[in-house]
Amino acid sequence: MASGPAAPPFVRLAAHPLRWRLMTELAGSDYRVRELTNLVGQPQNLVSYHLRLLRSGGLVTTRRSSFDARDSYYHLDLDRCADALNGTGAALHPTLHLSAPPRMPAQRPGGLRVLFACTGNSARSPLAEALLRHRSGGTIEVTSAGSHPKPHIHPHAVRVMREEFGIDIADQHPRHLDALGDRRFDYVITLCDKVREVCPDFDDHPRLVHWSIPDPATADDPAHQDGYPAFSRVAAEIDTRISHLLPVLAKEVPS
Repeated sequence: MASGPAAPPFVRLAAHPLRWRLMTELAGSDYRVRELTNLVGQPQNLVSYHLRLLRSGGLVTTRRSSFDARDSYYHLDLDRCADALNGTGAALHPTLHLSAPPRMPAQRPGGLRVLFACTGNSARSPLAEALLRHRSGGTIEVTSAGSHPKPHIHPHAVRVMREEFGIDIADQHPRHLDALGDRRFDYVITLCDKVREVCPDFDDHPRLVHWSIPDPATADDPAHQDGYPAFSRVAAEIDTRISHLLPVLAKEVPS
């Protein structure tokens, strides 16, 4: 019997039960390999092997931890997954494609509260706060804070929001995480590997999510010679992650 066309690469990668489980976990948060080992209940060498395959397939990326440079965080590239799924559907039939994600519904009393946290609360977390508030049309109560807040929002963060997104955060001021201990949050999203280790516990047990994103302010160091472009890249990455977060949040807004 003549063999038919091979299954698309995404199908071959995602069809394995352990790789699908790893992708499912990484769809919600970035994790280190030992954390994934605990989540899926499999030996670390086996988890590492399948993560390598997902990396080779372009679906998973890694980033060195800013807290412990000997460690790395794994991240599922949801845009690449969406492209691969579209290609998989087209391989089966040209009319198959993904539908657009649902729009965020209007906010109702007692709606969602999201906290973004990083170390200085001067770049990544205020960018995320402003972008989620903007992308949700103000339907989500968004706050940001830092473990060691800087005196002011970084001027490059103000500039990138104004020039690339039309959002003004010039009047925003960094705040300390300790000042939010009595606040209720549904989601606490850490954007800094360092702050993830020191983020305080919240009594209401919010869902904890980690986005391992580099500090663009380090690019201001003369050794990096990068500056504003680093803020532009980080803002774009945060905006992409928020675009994938919104449909998840939309399902949780109370009716």
